[in-house]
Amino acid sequence: MNFESAEKIAATILYEGYILYPYRPTAIKNRQRWNFGTLYPRVYAEDQNPQEPFRLQAECIAIANENATLDIKISFLQLIRQGHALDEAAMSTVLTDPSLAWEEAVKGTSEHPQIPLRDLLAKPQQLILHLNALTLPEENAAATQANLQALFTIRAESIASGVCKLHIELENITPLRSEAAAKRDEALPHSLVSAHMLLGLTGGEFVSMLEPREGYREAVATCNNIGVFPVLVGTEPERTTMFCSPIILYDYPQIAPESEGDFFDGTEMDEMLTLRVLTLTDAEKEEMRNGDPRARKILERTENLTPQAMLKAHGVVRSMRHIRDISANEPFGEWNPFEEAKAPPESVTVFGVPLRVGDRVRIWPQKNADIMDMALKGKVAVIEAIEQDFEDQVQFAVVLDDDPGREFGMMRQPGHRFFYSTEEVEPIEGELA
Repeated sequence: MNFESAEKIAATILYEGYILYPYRPTAIKNRQRWNFGTLYPRVYAEDQNPQEPFRLQAECIAIANENATLDIKISFLQLIRQGHALDEAAMSTVLTDPSLAWEEAVKGTSEHPQIPLRDLLAKPQQLILHLNALTLPEENAAATQANLQALFTIRAESIASGVCKLHIELENITPLRSEAAAKRDEALPHSLVSAHMLLGLTGGEFVSMLEPREGYREAVATCNNIGVFPVLVGTEPERTTMFCSPIILYDYPQIAPESEGDFFDGTEMDEMLTLRVLTLTDAEKEEMRNGDPRARKILERTENLTPQAMLKAHGVVRSMRHIRDISANEPFGEWNPFEEAKAPPESVTVFGVPLRVGDRVRIWPQKNADIMDMALKGKVAVIEAIEQDFEDQVQFAVVLDDDPGREFGMMRQPGHRFFYSTEEVEPIEGELA
């Protein structure tokens, strides 16, 4: 199957968090990678406290005919220690603190095309994959690549006529020289970083895991996904491609057409990150140029950005998704936003005492919803207003007697005015208005 329509969003997720602003390897936030979807070698991961992830599990529902076939494409990043020469300043920094040595990532894939679903229904398949990144960058041509091994399991379970549940697992079983005693720096080059999968179905379609159609909700509820979130990708409403993403997405995610390229730091921040890169000092920009090649491309692209391209990223208003037509005569229900608001009552009786604006009460919060409810318990306050919502629920707006900013509360400023129901206030006899 051709995954072209899904590759762009998959590539973006693959490099999400790869290197963060200010895009310098020596920046504190870049000293330790935090890519989503990192599968460490099992021998290392199980010995950590808490345990690190070493496997992903994807489950989804497919509607398929008897001749349907499944295509699977596994993608990941493998970290390679930089082999090109560093300048004197950078080398001095790395020698002082080896944790600052930058590890460039290269992409690796494993493709499994045209797997008959009937074979999976009859017998699960289990393979040991020997995975390595496809090609090393020219500057790292002499670098040593770790040999990665993964246990790949695929099975299908029939849950109704023409409907099956797919179960796919990928487990990193790469051996380590130090085994469980290995440190993180040793385990990372043997890890599958940003691991994810694309699933393609020929002769059938997938069921949305977020908005399953009627009749498939119970089947979707039985799916257990670990480390990935399957969503539909491609052109809506096609349902032949599923993206098992290490990041939570919605169905049919898209990259904004205004984006000029990757920033690896969220897909909705292009303008802000562009401006931030342009404000870097000359020394910081030089470190970007001499660091990771992808960081260098960000700098070159940003510095050559035209005013027109910058304006295009400044702000875009997109049309709202159409849900359904609403008749002009269709009622809004019990609440009509165009109906004139009801006038609040002048007084409310609490414990047999009519309370009005200006009366003092003692506060007894019942919900303890936050720290303020606990802090204000038993405090004396004055009723600044009596409010009534569209459901006829009465709330007293009160201002604390001992609030140093009491005048702000009387001016209805936030932070100095609190709301309580009739069950949460106690009249103070002799201090009524």
